[in-house]
Amino acid sequence: MIGLTEHKAEKICVYKGERYSVRDNGAVLRYPLEGKRPIQTDKSCTFGKLNTNKGYLEIASVRIHRIVATAFHGEPPTKEHVVDHIDTNKQNNRPENLRWVTRLENILLNPITARRIELVCGSVEEFLANPSKFRDKFQEPNYEWMCTVSIQEAQASKTRLLAWAESDKPLKGGTLGDWIYNRSLPKEKNENKPEIINSLTPNAVQKAQNWRTPSEFPCCPQEKYDNPLTTYSKNLNVGNIFSRNQFTSSLIERVAISKDEKTLWIMCKSGDENPIKPYSLAEVTYKDDVFVHNSLGTFFQKDGAEKQFTIVQGLEWTGGETFDDLC
Repeated sequence: MIGLTEHKAEKICVYKGERYSVRDNGAVLRYPLEGKRPIQTDKSCTFGKLNTNKGYLEIASVRIHRIVATAFHGEPPTKEHVVDHIDTNKQNNRPENLRWVTRLENILLNPITARRIELVCGSVEEFLANPSKFRDKFQEPNYEWMCTVSIQEAQASKTRLLAWAESDKPLKGGTLGDWIYNRSLPKEKNENKPEIINSLTPNAVQKAQNWRTPSEFPCCPQEKYDNPLTTYSKNLNVGNIFSRNQFTSSLIERVAISKDEKTLWIMCKSGDENPIKPYSLAEVTYKDDVFVHNSLGTFFQKDGAEKQFTIVQGLEWTGGETFDDLC
């Protein structure tokens, strides 16, 4: 792990009216405002505090990556520009891992939304070639703004994406979609991946294949009971946090337990702002004195999650086809 003092360059910048000293290891020091008493985060260098809901490092609720990008890459070209973490690690705030991107580029660099575009348009390239062809295809609220993308903006974004692809993982005859997916794959050298990993909550583990990020389960019982899953289900009140980690949090929507009381299902809604896939479904079992958590998928729309929630219980779904069935 890089230490606070391990850096080669340091710059002074002003971000949102506040003055910072910024190091090329991603650490910042905030100076107290003139005429005001220093607060706890002033006059000390820090990598920031983790926002467990968003997965970003912050100082006094200000995101570190935007401060670092401003110091080393200048002001954002427009107010709509956001910072892209090139290696997809939200906590790697070294300047070489950050770049300003447009909202369109940010969407395209996300494998989930890129997949959505491919389903609607055939490929990322097809959309960028002529966005106007697909103006009536993006009718969901989260995607409506894409109807207004101009061909000039699309072509400029395509040029930058291709350049980034060549400098990162050359396409070699593939598509931008291929590069986007490969870009987001974890760079793991160990082929012997564990089937089960520990969670951040004692007495709880996760199935690594579907739930790789260690998470916290606030409602998980910490004492032994005659019927552990029944006890767990009584803790799962609608609206409470079921799980959370450095990237996201999930709020309980619906809960069900199997007739033999050996399996628990929890349908959740994301606690994040404007998530791409707001709904999720989890399964919990109890084995070897620990609660085993498994993800059964994430969903674009509520009825997609409700359908799977119904089916896993062995019940009949009468709601017909959902949008998620097509994805």
